[in-house]
Amino acid sequence: MDRKLYEIEDLVLKQLVGRFAEHSEEENRKRFIHAAAKNIKPDISESDLGEIYADVNDLTPIKDLLESNTIEDIMVNNTMNIYVFDSLRGFIKLDVSFDSQEKLNRFVGKLKLYATNQQAHGKIMDVHMPSGSRANVITSPVGYDVTIRNFKQKPLSIIDLINNRTLDYKIASRLWLYVDGLRVKPANLMIGGIPASGKTTLLNTLFSFFRPEKRIVTIEETYELNTEAHDNTARLETNTDLPMTELVKNALRMRPDLIIIGEIRGAEANDLAMAMNIGKISMGTIHASTSRDVILRLEHSPMNVPRDIIPVIDAIVVVSSLYRDGKPQRKVVQISEISGIETQVLLSDVFKYDYKTNQAAPMMPSITYRDNLSKMVGVAPSDILAEEAVRARILEQLNIMGKRDMKSISEAVSAYYDNPEALLSSLGLGQLSPAVPL
Repeated sequence: MDRKLYEIEDLVLKQLVGRFAEHSEEENRKRFIHAAAKNIKPDISESDLGEIYADVNDLTPIKDLLESNTIEDIMVNNTMNIYVFDSLRGFIKLDVSFDSQEKLNRFVGKLKLYATNQQAHGKIMDVHMPSGSRANVITSPVGYDVTIRNFKQKPLSIIDLINNRTLDYKIASRLWLYVDGLRVKPANLMIGGIPASGKTTLLNTLFSFFRPEKRIVTIEETYELNTEAHDNTARLETNTDLPMTELVKNALRMRPDLIIIGEIRGAEANDLAMAMNIGKISMGTIHASTSRDVILRLEHSPMNVPRDIIPVIDAIVVVSSLYRDGKPQRKVVQISEISGIETQVLLSDVFKYDYKTNQAAPMMPSITYRDNLSKMVGVAPSDILAEEAVRARILEQLNIMGKRDMKSISEAVSAYYDNPEALLSSLGLGQLSPAVPL
């Protein structure tokens, strides 16, 4: 494309900042670009309009990275370099970069078309990219720094996490039991971990376990959860006018069976705990490296959840990113249940990571949650554990049969809720039967 067309394109990009955020249809975006270009140069040819539109949609040199299912983050460090975080190899410096400030400015201009926040014309921008990825753009004294959280076109499933050894079948079946609660008592669940440890990925896999009739409200600062596995979901996103605390309060008016917060950081923790306290099942992620750290963060500023309310949380799952043989590996390193209060909140570890075996090992039978559930369902505690074993076998058989994606797992889980014997028979597990009423 020649210099004059680039000059027109730059003016078009400045005119259309933020205009594409609410327009997912390609034809609408094309119409905006053509109108802006004709406003700048009324006699512009159709071929030139086509060139400008094609270049606006060209995100070289990162366009191929956006399609990768292993690239989790892309970091453009001004014109110096570009790094990525690959889930298989860790941080990698790429051989490509923006070789001029002009090219970087134009690239950022293309991102600005999709800017969603009130500061779109300021120093910080949040961007919802057409691929589903989320970009943060900040202006520094030497130019732009861009960080992109890559949206997986094919989200990891619970079986994918089993196969990459983040967890095993026992933990997966325990999470299934927590999420389902045998219809009568789903668990209030917190997922802790340091940044980039896989908290949101794990939370997202749990969507396959929700009963299809349940109403779910998700609340996030930027959309990261992939909710396609569950139809009855309302997705809320914070902005300057709608902070997290207001959205949590409003979620209670939306007839939710379950409230999910993408990341709990501040005063919304108190509102979420109050929602749990009045019987609304809730889940969320939180920055913490152990179950005890989760409790301490909840108790102290800026969350300030009263200690006597914290036991409404049933279980805490902690994930961590470890390095084995020089490669990053995400692991569920701890699962704890809250069993009451004495001088502090009491935690009982159910699973804990064993560095010798490189997996989370069972610590003790699930006592608190299991016993509460058995009373509510009217079965023996041993039946709850037997039901977990059945569900582990279902996941194992789905894996063997190659039904590993979230949609296939969701369909099998829904079929199990609807007619467990028929589902078990279809999987070749006719010798099994559910251990508890479903």
